[in-house]
Amino acid sequence: MRNYKKSLFYVVFLIIVSSILTACGDDGSSKAEGDTIKLGVLEDRSGDFALVGIQKSHAVELAVEEINDNGGLLGKQIEIVAPDTQSDDKRFQEMARKLILKDKVDVIMGAFSSASREAIRPIMEENKMLYFYNNQYEGGVASKYTFPTGAVPEHQVMTVMEYMIENYGSNVYTIAADYNFGQITADWVRMAAEDLGGKIVGEEFIPLGESQFNSSINKIQKAKPDFLIVLLTGEKQSSFYEQWNTQGIKDLPMATTINMAQQYEHIRSEAPALAHMHVAAPFMEEMDTPEAKEFVEKFRKKFPDDDYVGMEAEAQYTGVNLWAKAVEQAGTTDVDKVIAELENGLSWEAPSGKVTIDPKSHHAVKDVYLFYADENHKISTLYKWDQVEPFWLHEEKGIDLTQDSPNQQYTPID
Repeated sequence: MRNYKKSLFYVVFLIIVSSILTACGDDGSSKAEGDTIKLGVLEDRSGDFALVGIQKSHAVELAVEEINDNGGLLGKQIEIVAPDTQSDDKRFQEMARKLILKDKVDVIMGAFSSASREAIRPIMEENKMLYFYNNQYEGGVASKYTFPTGAVPEHQVMTVMEYMIENYGSNVYTIAADYNFGQITADWVRMAAEDLGGKIVGEEFIPLGESQFNSSINKIQKAKPDFLIVLLTGEKQSSFYEQWNTQGIKDLPMATTINMAQQYEHIRSEAPALAHMHVAAPFMEEMDTPEAKEFVEKFRKKFPDDDYVGMEAEAQYTGVNLWAKAVEQAGTTDVDKVIAELENGLSWEAPSGKVTIDPKSHHAVKDVYLFYADENHKISTLYKWDQVEPFWLHEEKGIDLTQDSPNQQYTPID
């Protein structure tokens, strides 16, 4: 009997020890499930898109630090889970599955390039994962689980094209990156030109990673456009500007939806390479409003070695805060309930101005500014469009994500 009781005691003891060890993390520390709310981040901290990926990663850290210091979210601290996606779309897919299936995150934010976004978006939909794409892009994504909070062509292409044609002339030449962002945005440029009485006198798509532009510059010179639309992206394609400065058409006005505001080419390139560049964007570091200045000051205090605070850093910071506000109002991280709050037309006062989620498209209503670089690369603001709506998906395609979700991307030529 004594041996039996002794054996029983050891069995119970081992069960208790095993249970304790199972509840421990990899470092052996005990952590009950649900102690934190997990925010998954997929950004490029290395590779061709690291110039923006690092800014966006730091923007998450700043936003989360502020929320946690203010008591957290639903009484819990936010935990960031952020592998480096290394500007590699296959790694994006691997890390997306890891965040969802192993790390059990409550939301995912991330991706710079549209190719990376489209690589992981089906994974989000398959797993019913709430996904924020806080980045300027070519527009058209209609997905129940995706919230693209950055600027889209309604904010940028339609506005800047109207300004450029009215002020410089109707003949347009487009040079763009050869992937879905550049191609679809060029479709928007063609559509805008047609609507506004403009004419496309040339169009060229440059492979990602290309850094030599002699042939392209010769084509632009022969076409003699009134202005140049530049939709190049990535660190290597930025070399276009130095070559344009020495070989291109002197004083030709340029316009863009990404350059300067995104990858700060006006800082990285020697003046006057970006002279006469116009960008329609919600935010630049040089923006002269109290809210923008406060954001830049906070960002630089936390990350003093960062070269620039661009529009995607601001969009990421805003995306985190929009999500946090929706979670607080829902009283839970349950995806369907958080989406319901976002679809109520949720707003947040961002560094760039008021940002509101449009329920039908899941895109954002926001202010847009026309920024301009002079011959010394000094940035000024030429114009402001107030609370521009992302109207195209609903008005042209009949999309209403509160009722039904096609889970696809539409383009102007569909």
